[in-house]
Amino acid sequence: MLRVDPFSEFDDLAQGLLAAGRQTGSARSPRFMPMDLYQVDDHYVLTADLPGADPGSIDVNVENGVLTLTGRRSTMSDSGVRWLTSERFSGIYRRRLTLGESIDTAGITARYDNGVLTVTIPIAERAKPRQIVVEQAADEPSCEQLAVGSGGDDDRSGVRPTE
Repeated sequence: MLRVDPFSEFDDLAQGLLAAGRQTGSARSPRFMPMDLYQVDDHYVLTADLPGADPGSIDVNVENGVLTLTGRRSTMSDSGVRWLTSERFSGIYRRRLTLGESIDTAGITARYDNGVLTVTIPIAERAKPRQIVVEQAADEPSCEQLAVGSGGDDDRSGVRPTE
């Protein structure tokens, strides 16, 4: 199971807001990285928008059960430019998600295409539901045979119903 850690995201948001007032020039810091998270069969798929991010700057890291997504969008050089408006964000995008114990962290893969980072997060084999086959041996007595041969309250087999 995946869990989003709202406190780390709130901390990142607060730091971004506080840093925005200290910035100079036209550089604007990204405030968030929008993402979708859904489950398909035996894995989760996370898609995150990283518009204009430098492909070489994208980092997907798992440490101590926390998945961290990081990307950077560089600013255009100011030399010889007279800005009329500057609304596009530049700087570092970052998101953190807390992973549950049911995740196979070694099998996580990531792909960046057309401004969208897609991370595939497999569910660990031990966490997948499975059906247990119930077998009946041919030489064991059936429940009816046990009931006929039981000694009532004197049965000391060591296994008793609690109610």
